[in-house]
Amino acid sequence: MTRLDKLNRALEELCGGSVRAQAEEDGCVRLTGSLDNWEKIVQAGYLAARGKKWRGVLNDIRFTGQEIPPMRTPALQDNAIDGAQPDVLVIGAGIVGCAIARELRRYDLDVLLVEKEHDVAMQTSSRNDGMVHPGIDLKRGQLKQRYNARGNAMYDALCRELGVKFKRCGQYLCFEERAMRPAVLLMPLYFRLKGIPCRYLGEQALHQAVPGLSSSLRFALFFPTAGTVCPYGLTIAYAENAVQNGARLSLDTAVLDMQREGRFIRAVQTNRGTVYPKVVVNAAGVFSDRIAEMAGDRFFTIHPRRGTNSILDKRASESLHDIVSTMGALKTRSAHTKGGGIVLTADGNLLVGPDAVETWMREDFSTDAAGVRAVFDRHSETSPQVKQQDLIASFSGVRAATYEEDFYIARGIHTHNIVHAAGIQSPGLTAAPAIAVDVASMAAQLVAETRAVGQNPNFDPVRIPIPLLREMSPQQRDQLIAQNPDYGEIICRCEEVSRGEVLDALRRPVPCDTVDGVKRRVRAGMGRCQGGFCGPLVAGIIAQELGIPLEQVTKKGRGSELTAGRTKGGGSL
Repeated sequence: MTRLDKLNRALEELCGGSVRAQAEEDGCVRLTGSLDNWEKIVQAGYLAARGKKWRGVLNDIRFTGQEIPPMRTPALQDNAIDGAQPDVLVIGAGIVGCAIARELRRYDLDVLLVEKEHDVAMQTSSRNDGMVHPGIDLKRGQLKQRYNARGNAMYDALCRELGVKFKRCGQYLCFEERAMRPAVLLMPLYFRLKGIPCRYLGEQALHQAVPGLSSSLRFALFFPTAGTVCPYGLTIAYAENAVQNGARLSLDTAVLDMQREGRFIRAVQTNRGTVYPKVVVNAAGVFSDRIAEMAGDRFFTIHPRRGTNSILDKRASESLHDIVSTMGALKTRSAHTKGGGIVLTADGNLLVGPDAVETWMREDFSTDAAGVRAVFDRHSETSPQVKQQDLIASFSGVRAATYEEDFYIARGIHTHNIVHAAGIQSPGLTAAPAIAVDVASMAAQLVAETRAVGQNPNFDPVRIPIPLLREMSPQQRDQLIAQNPDYGEIICRCEEVSRGEVLDALRRPVPCDTVDGVKRRVRAGMGRCQGGFCGPLVAGIIAQELGIPLEQVTKKGRGSELTAGRTKGGGSL
């Protein structure tokens, strides 16, 4: 019996004859048919990927249970980039796309970065826990494992260059059951053989190191290379440095189609005009398989997986200053999630989560009370500091999972002038710096087939960040305020953000003209009141700085205007 026969027999048992597998000439396997059960569609994809016997899984089973929403596209229609002929077109301005654009500018290349949202880091790159992973559960041979190890080692120098806060605080993996102690004592040797520093902590040492833990936790493994970074802050920093070095950024720009001749992409159609790149880089996240399809080079399928995180008030972090997860939490995880944990973010809030829910909606950022409660119930057993009463916000992100549960970092198979950075889910944030180096090199080599490509002698890796009053001494504050009185007017009391910082956010190399954009850059609205006090003030500053009516100021872009119009007294509704 062939492997295809075995797969079809397994699909018959799972789907009752509604699904069929066929081998493709390029070594992929394609699933066709229809089902009204999304979980079974996902299970069928995993059946096909089992054992990695195929180059990739093309899961084309039609879902009949619900209508799958189309990709959200900007309402904007113009010719802003029509006729552009960049050496490299990068699609997607998340952490990976922005990192690639920056690395590409180390070469003598004309780089255009496009993003369908109104700002960078609007999807997965602003919707994760910000953890820089040590690589505990990654397997040898995975691209995930290789890029995670390289990327983790790059973080200290990278964040110094870009002016981004990075805390290498370490991660504690805690255990309750005394019977596991003999096995756990041997684990540091196992992890060191994998190249991951690790040490064992007994009960007394554990509770001295992390006094806020539950007394039921008996011992732990400590991984010192783990850390935290602000994921959207790093993405913005990457984008700003890329633009600072000459990359062009086009926001509100969705890729709609591609024109090919033979094995080459010749033109890329967007809502803002047609672009004629020499090379295309696919960093489109949950839509990376759709981009690959347009390019005639699809050999993988993205199945969206939603994860919800909750942020606690800073007062909850008084005795927890690390990253903590427990075997109790890991026992409840699914096969394709790390089970979540408690993370002290780079900005000082405790974050709990995430969970993992398969979904057919690629832009489903909804949260639900039951899911949030389940995460709190699980992690409150790790620390009594985790209380739902301290919750100030919950958010969801959608991970770009493939059925092989690995990254695709590769040049095209059928199409010559495309490079894919696809399937980037956790630990994508950790891996992004290393992925960017390799993808930029691949793209540069492709351009070099048509012209000589050298190094960019003017590349400057250093980005000067916005000065943040909350991190300054009183003397430094006084000096800054003396230079510019705008820094003496506090706009956001929770996060101690001044008018000067808000204005700085609006004047950076990457355009920022929304309340949420300011929030991501200087944290105005990130505190306990979630913008209840500072939101109107920030909107007023935006209107004044841009010279627009207040009713045109938006939360996150067109269609999210904050006011409906003028009242009789002249104010806004």
